[in-house]
Amino acid sequence: MSLKGTRIGFGLTGSHCTYDAVFPEIEKLVQAGAEVIPVVTFTVQNTDTRFGNGEDWIKKIEDLTGNKVIDSIVKAEPLGPKMPLDCMVISPITGNTMSKFANAMTDSPVLMAAKATLRNGKPIVLGISTNDALGLNGVNLMRLMATKNIYFIPFGQDDPIKKPNSMVARMSMTCETIENAISGKQVQPVIVERYLDHN
Repeated sequence: MSLKGTRIGFGLTGSHCTYDAVFPEIEKLVQAGAEVIPVVTFTVQNTDTRFGNGEDWIKKIEDLTGNKVIDSIVKAEPLGPKMPLDCMVISPITGNTMSKFANAMTDSPVLMAAKATLRNGKPIVLGISTNDALGLNGVNLMRLMATKNIYFIPFGQDDPIKKPNSMVARMSMTCETIENAISGKQVQPVIVERYLDHN
């Protein structure tokens, strides 16, 4: 299907090391004719790391999408009844946010946007990036995988020797996953040999 004319929410959480793989996918969505509404967690806004400063990432996503970021829970709430999305993406989604989402906690703009979208019966697409997907967070991952209207960018272990519990999405499949999710389908296979992407 074409993404032209669709309204896609795009939520960023605090996996700063993954942004370089995610931002080209946002650009692809814009080039495909989607209206991309950026949503960020408080961590994204307020954290400076060796991968870049929060305010610089905010400026970059605003420049890329042509829209101001939604940076508060109050601003995110209207994405339910008043300004519905065709799909809400959270990519990267950290283990922390994934845990909260799986347990119905809504303490950030991104999670409020996701809750509002689920309320409308529209799809959520998750691009995981977490060091404990195969650890304590495994139960949350499986709970989300079994939840209606939640879809995953295919993911796998990014470094099974040094980080055996870590799993990261194959971000290059973002657009394909969104297209399928809007049609009610999960891209398969959902679990891939992600570490081979580096070879």
